Amino acid sequence: VQLQASGGGLVQAGGSLRLSCAASGRTFTSSAMGWFRQAPGQEREFVVVISGSGRFSYNADSVKGRFTISRDNAKSTVYLQMNMLKPEDTAVYYCAAAGRFYTDRAYYSQVGQYDFWGQGTQVTVSS
Repeated sequence: VQLQASGGGLVQAGGSLRLSCAASGRTFTSSAMGWFRQAPGQEREFVVVISGSGRFSYNADSVKGRFTISRDNAKSTVYLQMNMLKPEDTAVYYCAAAGRFYTDRAYYSQVGQYDFWGQGTQVTVSS
């Protein structure tokens, strides 16, 4: 699976952005898809994950009520709608694919559970 993230940019606090991640490969519909982010000097952290069917998803507490993940399996694309953005959301955002969808946060939030990664897209939120 190859992943290509896009949609990042500069936005003012309170604004919105939608990130996209286009996937190639035959296993997209069976892959759990996640978004992670990494701010300068910090570790990559979990943001949100969605199951292959799109029926289930989990968010990090820091983005609940503001970020929504969705997917269009016909287009092999996953989206991250980000609303009410805050300066602390500033980071490089990465999409990732996993061969299995976990319901235990101990697993779905871990970088090591994802097999494929996109190149990242920068999101900058100004105050």
